[in-house]
Amino acid sequence: MGAHAAQDVEATVAHAVAVLAEATEGNRDWSRPAGDLEWDCWYTLVHVVGDLYGYAGQVASGRMDDYVPIDIHEEDDATPAQMLHAVRAGGTILASVVTTQPDSNRAFHPYGVSDPDGFAAMGMVEVMVHMHDMAAGLGLDYRPDPEICARVLARMFPDAPAGFEPWPALLWCTGRTELPGHPRRVGKWRWKGTPDE
Repeated sequence: MGAHAAQDVEATVAHAVAVLAEATEGNRDWSRPAGDLEWDCWYTLVHVVGDLYGYAGQVASGRMDDYVPIDIHEEDDATPAQMLHAVRAGGTILASVVTTQPDSNRAFHPYGVSDPDGFAAMGMVEVMVHMHDMAAGLGLDYRPDPEICARVLARMFPDAPAGFEPWPALLWCTGRTELPGHPRRVGKWRWKGTPDE
């Protein structure tokens, strides 16, 4: 991903916020299930915010044995429109941290100790696939930028099946769809957090 990482994070988050803004008006029900998840759309949105802030904190901390001991919670009276500011802020913070941390920095993740580019890609996977989930629950149309999606797929899922467009392939890698000749992944899936040295 290299020089693209921070720009890709900001572009991915900006696109997600623009799509979700459609669901902050009218009577969209954020308590509906987010796709096939057991979570509702509201919880999924809060989860995305926590991931963006958390990955920024993790790679900035350099902690190698566990996550940094902090969790993100929304205010009790927060609205979806207000939460979109938190999504945008989380993306900007992650992009800024990725820009300022040396490539040699490493930090803990249960899927493998990772580098700044890896944490940027993790954040984008979370945004993209959970946007897919929320879009299903909220009746929105969402497709990420195919070039960014391709870079994320190459970084996090080098074993992705060949011959498919990046977005369907990413959805397959994260257990959300089937592809011709590739049944839907059942159970746990994992990305490759460790960088190529």
